[in-house]
Amino acid sequence: MLRLGVNIDHVATVRNARGSAYPDPVRAAKLAEEAGADGITAHLREDRRHIEDADIDGLMEALTVPLNFEMAATDEMLAIALRHKPHAVCIVPEKREERTTEGGLEVAREENKLAHFIAPLREVGCRVSIFIAADQAQIEAANRIGAQVIELHTGAYCDFHAEGRFDERDAELARLTEMATFAHSLGLEVHAGHGLTYETVTPIAALPEVMELNIGHFLIGESIFLGLEPAIKEMRRIMDEARA
Repeated sequence: MLRLGVNIDHVATVRNARGSAYPDPVRAAKLAEEAGADGITAHLREDRRHIEDADIDGLMEALTVPLNFEMAATDEMLAIALRHKPHAVCIVPEKREERTTEGGLEVAREENKLAHFIAPLREVGCRVSIFIAADQAQIEAANRIGAQVIELHTGAYCDFHAEGRFDERDAELARLTEMATFAHSLGLEVHAGHGLTYETVTPIAALPEVMELNIGHFLIGESIFLGLEPAIKEMRRIMDEARA
């Protein structure tokens, strides 16, 4: 079964826009869980622009499904992850000036540093995922440093689709398909995410090597019109049809 991880970061974005206590991302996570999400993703950024430390505390206490803790490879985030010991940790690139994560992590150039960084996470039982582009060198490096999972960045594929650049979209989908197969052949578990919508999810969900999709911004946006539970259930329906 293809798993669905729901990212609740942008519930916190709305909350922080007013500096209020609502909407509560922990409440959203529980609703997502009840709607059939297999896991919850939350990215604690260095600048705390959306998810805050107290949200991670609340999620760890409230959830019965796994938490996928997205984080940059910094000493501060490592200490937080080691304190909470979430089910999974996804290492992502992070720049303060970016609106959202703009690309995959550069693993090949930082191989030694990242190998030492993830070792203590594995020792305490966290599953370590690396968020990377569909690039063979990066996948090979992720495998060498001891990551158990890679998450393929689907942002370029989704952007090309939205812009009507269908030849480039199809070429990026071919790369994602090839690299999902390659990563699986190395023994890595393959996840995918970033920018996926009802329109773009089917070809990614159909890839047999992909075991999990992590989707957030689109679902939180759709929940304004449909409600969170119906938005998630519709995504689940499309994913299940694609995999079947």
